[in-house]
Amino acid sequence: MLVPSDKRWPAWLDLLQGLTGLLLVIFMWAHLFAVSSILLGKPAMYAVTRFFEGALFFATPQPWLVSLVALAIFTLFVTHTLLALRKIPAGYRQWRAWIIHMRGMRHEETSLWLLQVVTGLVLMFFATAHLLELFIHPADIGPHASAARIADGGWVLGLVLLLSVEVHAGVGLYRLIIKWGWFGWGDTVHKRRRLRRAVYALIAFFLLLGLATQQAYLRIGQEESVRAGLRYSPPGMEVRH
Repeated sequence: MLVPSDKRWPAWLDLLQGLTGLLLVIFMWAHLFAVSSILLGKPAMYAVTRFFEGALFFATPQPWLVSLVALAIFTLFVTHTLLALRKIPAGYRQWRAWIIHMRGMRHEETSLWLLQVVTGLVLMFFATAHLLELFIHPADIGPHASAARIADGGWVLGLVLLLSVEVHAGVGLYRLIIKWGWFGWGDTVHKRRRLRRAVYALIAFFLLLGLATQQAYLRIGQEESVRAGLRYSPPGMEVRH
């Protein structure tokens, strides 16, 4: 029997929302590992920065590549946000009915959905600001430039982003696994409980890694050379910023 194509749209939109969300989760975790290279020292973070500026293909830094990545991630982010917004209650009556339902159910996964909505709304503003900053100033990334930005008050934006992104990503991944039944998870209450514990542990790991990274940038940002505006250059290499 042929199914009218319009009845398939919700399923396709759901699939697209999950796919864009999964890609963003993978990117964010990879991004945090790249940024946390500062924990291995300034030369390591400099090497990562140069890699994203096309060091494998160009002799000189190409910051526009960073802008290109920021634009691609922003497009993915906007697409995911628009798809997610269609599921959020649109008015007072819908919110009131949903809250009554949540209180009546007292179900942990319903509360997790609310947590994801709240962190998603926070990200709409803070992630947009961060991506816009990267797009406009792609050259201001590096051991000293990033540290100076954090020390000049950027740690507030960084902290809000870290908390919102990691919680949103972890909860989102959990909901995806349950929804699509990946790896056989979600079949029983026991399995769901084990999966939640694994996701909570993953969130805690990335939060600790992010906090340690922020602390490292903050410490470097207080050095005299950074405060004087001197760009970092590895020993024996000329300044390429």
